[in-house]
Amino acid sequence: MTQHRESSQRLSASYPGAEAATKDTETSRKIQEAIDARRPELWAINKQIHSNPELGYAEHKAHDAIASLLEFLGFAVKRHAYGLETAFVAEYGQGGPVVAFNAEYDALPGIGHACGHNLIATMSIGAFLGLAKVIEETKITGRVRLIGTPAEEGGGGKLKIIDAGGFEDVDACMMVHPGPEETCAGFTGDAYMPTLANHKLRVRFVGRAAHAAMAPWDGVNALDAAVLAYNGISALRQQMHPSSRVHCIIAEGGERPNVIPQGATLDCYIRCPTLQSANDLLGRVKCCFEGAGLQTGCKVEFELINTYADVRPNKLMCSLYAEAMSDIGSQVRNDTSSPGVPGSTDQGNVTYECPGFHAYVGIPSGPGCNNHTPGFTAAASTEEAHELCLSAAKGMAIAGWRILSDNETAAAVRREFETDKSKRDEDVSTRPVVFSAGFC
Repeated sequence: MTQHRESSQRLSASYPGAEAATKDTETSRKIQEAIDARRPELWAINKQIHSNPELGYAEHKAHDAIASLLEFLGFAVKRHAYGLETAFVAEYGQGGPVVAFNAEYDALPGIGHACGHNLIATMSIGAFLGLAKVIEETKITGRVRLIGTPAEEGGGGKLKIIDAGGFEDVDACMMVHPGPEETCAGFTGDAYMPTLANHKLRVRFVGRAAHAAMAPWDGVNALDAAVLAYNGISALRQQMHPSSRVHCIIAEGGERPNVIPQGATLDCYIRCPTLQSANDLLGRVKCCFEGAGLQTGCKVEFELINTYADVRPNKLMCSLYAEAMSDIGSQVRNDTSSPGVPGSTDQGNVTYECPGFHAYVGIPSGPGCNNHTPGFTAAASTEEAHELCLSAAKGMAIAGWRILSDNETAAAVRREFETDKSKRDEDVSTRPVVFSAGFC
């Protein structure tokens, strides 16, 4: 027995990185224990957010509940951060690199948390608590930050936080989104999830009213312009690459049939695999609107509501997350050739500012109960979904630790981010999109 122990000690001492690997395993265990220790609080905040759905920029209950929880646990919280009433930020540690987790908590009108943002908030809070605990115990130089990001569902909360400088000093930013488990069959989730860039556009045609029976020749029909533009975009789709998307609705088209409409409005989303390709398609779509205005004699007014950039996952960060999930017994897919999903999120803009990813966790939801359906609202409330999301929280925290604790890893993450900057404008319109997940 003694000889075997001595031999094992010699083998351990001679194995390159063995001591660091043992230490990393121990830290991973402590992270998991720290998150498990807060199960009651995490389940309570999950239920609180899910039971009180609030729309973007009106998430007052969620904002106050999360901030109060963090303050109760001893963290300093800046409420109403970045000039936004329902944003917050909490941070722990000193100096060094910064790892951030983004918490979303806005709901959808009429169907509540049908995109599972209650789970997103829970995962990011859990990851923050787990990483903060080991920073406290190890006294390592570095910081973990939890950023409360309102209004992802179209409102672009992260865009405003970017404008306020919220990600300027961030070295790695993570979040995980829930969706139907069948999307990642054979895995518990997906680490590498690109998304489409998305321009949100509102176009108004201004004509002139007239009595539709007595003097229609005196009118300039704005609804005709809207219909021509809509049909023009339909014709344009034949020449669009299948990876691009344009979808419109006529939001306003007149009040009464006997009045020539003097105003008509279309809301339009333009999606492409990259921000540059979305800019190019935007120019083509604008021609449809301008042509309709020319044909009818209407004035055309454009309003760009906001733009969500494509998510550009940092491949090394995705690998760190996938490895961490594997280590805790939750295997996630990490296919860096994946086309991603045809949805969009303002986390994409964050990945243009700093290294980041937007991973995926599958939860049981039942046939047809995809994101943005009442069925998914129900699925996002279950304890089974909560438990799966706690595993994702642990994976994020462990990945964050590996970035904070290893300068070479942090530098490699940054190098990949800088290299990717030169690839952002490349034409990747040949990238197909083959499955769905939970994005707006």
